[in-house]
Amino acid sequence: MRKELIENNPLLKKSIEFALAVIEYCEILESEKKYVLAKQLLRSATSIGANSMEAQNPESKADFIHKMKIAAKEADETQYWLTLCDFGKNYPECRYLLAQLEELTKIIGKILSTSKRKTPISYLLSFFYF
Repeated sequence: MRKELIENNPLLKKSIEFALAVIEYCEILESEKKYVLAKQLLRSATSIGANSMEAQNPESKADFIHKMKIAAKEADETQYWLTLCDFGKNYPECRYLLAQLEELTKIIGKILSTSKRKTPISYLLSFFYF
């Protein structure tokens, strides 16, 4: 059931793919003894998908919007940590992660703008299923 939900939901699918790519990147950072950045990046990047997953079973429309706003904030934090890696000396290439994150951020932004309209929660959840 969960696998089908993820495959049919672009946000969940892309957030999991992104999290897995960040996990691999953080393993490289740790192997280069860049522990602080690896830890911060790993937490914020994986939180995007965790909050998106939680939003799939909201108690209310407000709860759905709240979870998606948290996902958006975590995406902003993730962008900060990736930007430090991108600008930092002796850090592995991460522009591919920034590009994936930009795509995720656009999806989350669209969901938030749609959900703030006066629409029923059932419509918002069906937004993901094609």
